This record gives sequence, C-alpha cells and structure tokens, in this order.
Amino acid sequence: MNHLLSQYIKGSLSLNNHLVMAPMTRSRAINNIPNALMAEYYAQRSGAGLIITEGTSPTKDGLGYCRIPGMYSQEQIDGWRLTTDAVHKKGGKIFLQLMHTGRISHIANMPEGAKVIGASNIKAAGQMYTDVIGMQEHSEPEALTSEGIQEAIDGYVLASENAIRAGFDGVELHGANGYLIEQFLNPNTNNRTDVFGGSIENRASFVLQIAEKMADAIGKEKIGAKFSPYSTFNDMQAYDKDEVHQTYAYLAEKLNDLDIAYIHLGLGPGVQQKTLNVIRTNFTGTLILNGGFTPESAEITLTNNAADLIAFGRSYLANPDYERRLGKDAPLNSADFNNFYTAGKEGYTDYPFLQNN
Repeated sequence: MNHLLSQYIKGSLSLNNHLVMAPMTRSRAINNIPNALMAEYYAQRSGAGLIITEGTSPTKDGLGYCRIPGMYSQEQIDGWRLTTDAVHKKGGKIFLQLMHTGRISHIANMPEGAKVIGASNIKAAGQMYTDVIGMQEHSEPEALTSEGIQEAIDGYVLASENAIRAGFDGVELHGANGYLIEQFLNPNTNNRTDVFGGSIENRASFVLQIAEKMADAIGKEKIGAKFSPYSTFNDMQAYDKDEVHQTYAYLAEKLNDLDIAYIHLGLGPGVQQKTLNVIRTNFTGTLILNGGFTPESAEITLTNNAADLIAFGRSYLANPDYERRLGKDAPLNSADFNNFYTAGKEGYTDYPFLQNN
C-alpha cells in the first residue's frame, strides 16, 4: 500500500494519505439538523486523508430522504460545527457534500413550505421510504421556472458559504446518482426549451454557474464536483453514449478552466474507459475515483496514474480505522446492513476498532 498510505499533496490539497472516505447517506440528522452522534461518527473516521460527508441539502426543497442534514439554517451550521471541530482535532480534513435530491423525493419527507422540484416535471419511477407513511412512489416534481433556477443556484452558493462558516475545508457538488444537477445534465430528465435545456452546453450551464458563483464566494480551491457518467441510478435513463462522453469531456474542460480542487467520479458497470481518459486529460486537478475498489486495485490505479485518490464507502462505514487496518493487513469488520439508515448508534458508531498489537 505504498501509494494509498503515503501523503498526498497537489494544488490546494494536502492530505495524510490517498484514501478518501466516500459520501454515504446515513439518515441520523433528526429534524435535518446535524448532531453529536454524527460528530462522533466522522471523528472516528478522521484517519482518512479526506472525508466527504453524506449528501447535505442546500435548501429545504432538496431534503428528499428521511433524516438527511441541511446547510441552510444557523442550527445546521452550529450542528455541523460539532463535526468539523471533532475531525480537525484529530488532524483530519473534511468536505461537505451538497446534494439537492430534486425529483428523487417525497413530500412526506420534507418540512413545511418545501416542494419537490426538478429540471422538468418528469416524475421518477420507483419508490422511496418515508418515516410517516412507509414506502411511497416519488412525488411528481414541479419544473423550475427561470426564477426558480436562480434561487436554486443562490441556495447552493449560500450553503457553501455556510459550510465554510461551519468549519469545513471545502464543499463537493453532488452532480451524480440522478439528483438535481444530473437531472439537468441528462436529456431524458431535461426537456427544457430555455438556456438550461437542449444542447450539452445549455444542460451543463446549471452546474457550471453554481461552481463559478461558489468559486467567487468561497474560493475555487475549496470546491470539488462529483459525477457518475453512464449511470442509470435513480431512473436516469441511458442516452446516446457519444453524447454522454461529450458531456463529461466538456464538464472536465470547463471545471479545469475554473481550477477547482477536484473531480470525483463514481464508477458503475456502464462506464467507458475513453470517458475516464478524456476527463483525466481535460482536468489537471485532483481526480478521485470511487466504485468497487479493493486496496489492491486501488494501489494499481494510483501506480498507473489513472487517478490521484481512491474513495472507499462501506469499508469506512464498517471500519472506522480502515487506514490502520490496511497498514497492518488486519481483518475487516462486516457491515451491518440492517442499520444503514436507522436513527441510532447501532451500525453507525459501534463498529469495533482494531486492538493495539
């Protein structure tokens, strides 16, 4: 594990190792407010070179799932400060992932005054869990008006400023997994006829405007972006592969021009190597890859310079001292699947640490 466990320095990032704790929804934010239990969870895992938090909504309208945190109120800023203080006390680095779920939502999961919105009014197939009425079909979204789009962009920017106030080292824009940003990127969920629909450039303008305004607000070096090319998760219907390729080549080029800190790619079974190659070529900042890596395959990827950092999800979920276990070639804990999204400490902060030996 010569690369994985060694220090990483590039641009604005100075990390203790090449391991990233991937963002994972954990549903412990009661009333959408981060709390002490969440701070304990992240502090336990502060040995990762970089922690990226669970998806956190920039506005009330983005709270699609049960008990996910937000970053639009003073209570949420104060709640997240518990986490950043705890992680920094242990020498860790942590970015807040900003995730607006868009049409992947149900109104029963949202606070009073919020509404389900999307790039268009196209309802997502499938269901989601609600604490109040159990499993439900996704709610039909309202298509954002031009004014609504600007409000959404402003919401991301304010949330990024709030994240810095809360002590985060930076923020990651969640443009993957079928959430609002990807709903603009995918022509099957974006049938707009204005400047945010139609061409690749128009559909990409939503996320690029967010990134540009965030860079002005908090600094380009504090921004990352996550994408999942070719993914069909959350009813993202596949479209022309050449157009997918061109979309992410374009995004990599434009985000490189903005000089943001990193691009984070979630790799699914349909991803094409040529697209990974063009992103690597077009974007000269840090590239993070995530998706099914073992320590061995991660080491090979880093050795071949196909990425700069590798993100691990369930490995860190079940092993708060994952980097130490790698260094000692120690056995790993198994994940408690039954408690991934429950509200308490079980399957969250109760995983055992490696004993000193």
